[in-house]
Amino acid sequence: MNTVKTTLAVFAAAAALGVSSLANAGATLDAIQKKGFVQCGISDGLPGFSYADEKGQYLGLDVDVCRAVAAAMFGDASKVRYSPLTAKERFTALQSGEVDVLSRNTTWTSSRDAGLGLNFTGVNYYDGQGFLVNKKLGVKSAKQLDGATLCIQAGTTTELNAADYFRSNGMSFTPITYDTSDESAKSLESGRCDVLTSDQSQLYAQRIKLGSPDDYVVLPEVISKEPLGPVVRQGDDEWFNIVRWSLFAMLNAEELGVTSENVDEMAKSTANPDISRLLGGEGEYGKELKLPKDWAHQIIKQVGNYEESFERNVGAGSELKIERGLNALWNQGGIQYAPPVR
Repeated sequence: MNTVKTTLAVFAAAAALGVSSLANAGATLDAIQKKGFVQCGISDGLPGFSYADEKGQYLGLDVDVCRAVAAAMFGDASKVRYSPLTAKERFTALQSGEVDVLSRNTTWTSSRDAGLGLNFTGVNYYDGQGFLVNKKLGVKSAKQLDGATLCIQAGTTTELNAADYFRSNGMSFTPITYDTSDESAKSLESGRCDVLTSDQSQLYAQRIKLGSPDDYVVLPEVISKEPLGPVVRQGDDEWFNIVRWSLFAMLNAEELGVTSENVDEMAKSTANPDISRLLGGEGEYGKELKLPKDWAHQIIKQVGNYEESFERNVGAGSELKIERGLNALWNQGGIQYAPPVR
């Protein structure tokens, strides 16, 4: 009787708080398994992170998160359908169930985490807001931007960050907002605004799309913390765990030296217990996640570890040529870190 009363009390408390997690546990995961693919919300075209190539194939660091989840669940990284979303559309699309996961250069903040009924599952790119200017403006520092006109993408934290920075430095600015990042970049190129401000990763991505990329420079100041990562709806811990640990598997694989090239050989060895646990040779860690035993093996085989994904999409093997910086592993001078599989 006490157990029944306790259970009823928990449900009543959850209902009073507007929390649906107890009633909906597993609902998202069940629906995805039934339809046989992951519906992933991505950006409306950001090189290096999520964009369609000339063949219409989606590529990028954020896209690889979606592919990793599909590989973990279905053993097939191609079982993803993509929904390109603007910054203004992204949260509504996730809240409404139009997409299962949002992997779209989205900043983790307290209000988004607690106020929108969403959960961030991790950080796949540590970023910060910066400024892109035409070299002919003669500006070397953001401290010289007093009175500037700023191009800003609507529906982002960018305008608030800019307002804080300019106010704290006794400067003023005029914002011009646009629905898409491409519109913001074109406005800078046409001279309608003096500065394009956004996450630095987005500035580098937009610069390569300009007619004369070498005419533009990213100023040295980084004015905010922008931890970017995949997001799911609150209320399904099983689905949350799968998205979270798909990213963690890629990070752990890099740390352990497991790559898409050697993963099959590594899986045959029992010399390193950490690798055996990650690749399904030891323990029931896949079962605990409601995934196949080889879930992480499939991610690494089909998508690669975090380093492989980073380098081909935004790093040395890409047009963006972004250095690892904060996104290096914790034992290589960065802050990327994943809990162990054990």
